[in-house]
Amino acid sequence: MAGDVAERVIKVVAETLKLDAAQINGDSKFVEDLGAESMQSVELIAAFEEEFDIEMDEEEALDVKTVGKAVDFIAAYVN
Repeated sequence: MAGDVAERVIKVVAETLKLDAAQINGDSKFVEDLGAESMQSVELIAAFEEEFDIEMDEEEALDVKTVGKAVDFIAAYVN
């Protein structure tokens, strides 16, 4: 996982889902492990877009199920 992107993704996830960043790692699943509900998934996408100043395909983004995959997904937009 790209270091800077990973740190920022974890920070956004922690803030959006009101969790301790220490509980979140690349293998964390948004729904099963972190308790994200569908509304929060949409909020996460918006938060990632704001944090990284990107526009993501929402349908593709909603298919991303783990933090590590989110990092890869966002890194592809950023780079």
